[in-house]
Amino acid sequence: MTTTQAPTAPPPTGRAAVGALGLLALSAGALESVVAPTLPLLERELGLNPSGSAVLGIVLLVTGALVTPLAGSFGDRYGGKTVLVRLMAVVAVGGTVSALAPNLPLLLLGQVLQGAMVGALPLSFVVVRAHLPAGRAKVAIGTVGGLFVGGGMVGMLAAGPVAEALSRHWMFALPTVAVAGSTLLVHRLMPTDPPGRPRGTRTDWPGLLLLSGTLVTLVLLLALAPEAGAHPAVLGALLVLLGALGSAWVAVERRVPDPMIDLRLLARPAIWRACVLTFVICLGASTAVFLVPQLLDERGAGHGFGLGAAAIGLVLLPGAVAATAAGPLGGLGERRFGSRAVVATGVVTMSLSLLFLAAAHSEIWHVAAGKALVALANGLCVTALMTSTATAVEAGETGVATSLILVSRVLGYVVGGQLGGALLTAATPPGSTVAAESAYVTGFVLAGLVTLPALFLTRTPTKGVTP
Repeated sequence: MTTTQAPTAPPPTGRAAVGALGLLALSAGALESVVAPTLPLLERELGLNPSGSAVLGIVLLVTGALVTPLAGSFGDRYGGKTVLVRLMAVVAVGGTVSALAPNLPLLLLGQVLQGAMVGALPLSFVVVRAHLPAGRAKVAIGTVGGLFVGGGMVGMLAAGPVAEALSRHWMFALPTVAVAGSTLLVHRLMPTDPPGRPRGTRTDWPGLLLLSGTLVTLVLLLALAPEAGAHPAVLGALLVLLGALGSAWVAVERRVPDPMIDLRLLARPAIWRACVLTFVICLGASTAVFLVPQLLDERGAGHGFGLGAAAIGLVLLPGAVAATAAGPLGGLGERRFGSRAVVATGVVTMSLSLLFLAAAHSEIWHVAAGKALVALANGLCVTALMTSTATAVEAGETGVATSLILVSRVLGYVVGGQLGGALLTAATPPGSTVAAESAYVTGFVLAGLVTLPALFLTRTPTKGVTP
């Protein structure tokens, strides 16, 4: 008599393993964010012109946008832990190159390799989804996502003081050591999750190349948009190229038997709404992320505070705490009330906070409170959207679905940052370094008004996992 052996369930995941994932997310978030607040210092030390500085500021985001869908797809296919550990080894190498880089080319190479870290989040969600029941998975996903956001705030706060007290090399080295150590902990403590699809499945390399070209073109287009008047031919060429690459990618994904991103997944209302919501919310948040430090540093007549890097870090500290707390709160709120309630609350909070900053920014506490509320709202929204998306699709689709959310996040941050930069540039008189107060007001108002209509798209799945 022949008996059929039941498949072995994966070993349960304990708090220590989830804690290691959270520590990895915190370290990666810190490493991701050290360049933005130290661009003036890097310009001086490396002799960068504005165009070189702009490239340095976006190269990590470009790489992240490319790697994330691939990492999510490979995680679904081969197992999240295996791909995560190898990906973070690449990130550790990139951080080491950035820390040792004596010039711009090597620093750019380090940033390209570091950009792989953005793919760590969907892989973390694949692992959590494989080992935890739905309720605990939502809280764990919220915690990991919140710590990544909080790590970004920590990096922004600490990078300047570390670079000034030690050197620019240490602002890369310290979080890189943390990334390497937490990756080893994940490798040791996290059980290996089984592959979601057979290893014989072919990789959609044509789709990957076309998607990479589409995302690179889109990010470059967004980066050059504020200077459209100076380079109209380049902008027009990029628009044509974007249309051609995007159309070719859609055509390829419809034909191949195993596409990198199944367009039927993107066509689901829950997925495309979550992507649009994430883009709009991150656009509003990133506008504040760009404008608030500029306002604190500004030395205008009647506006600005003329603060240094350390003082600005203290003003932004409540925002870092709020962003870190938002992850677990978002996961708990999504589990108890559903993502629609959490996202709606976050959207209203963010819109009102941005409009508050537009109306009241004459005192430091105005700016600190407004920025903290924006950070809290952003964390709540993005965490709830990632959590609901990760647990509302089939287990084998978790990596790809959440990678779409993260790509939307990257694009939202690029657009918001470019919007803030364009407004300040346009409002700075020739020969002056002081932007008019109206630019800050306009930026906060626009961000608030753009975010508020997202309420109409909050009809996302509220509970449960797709059976």
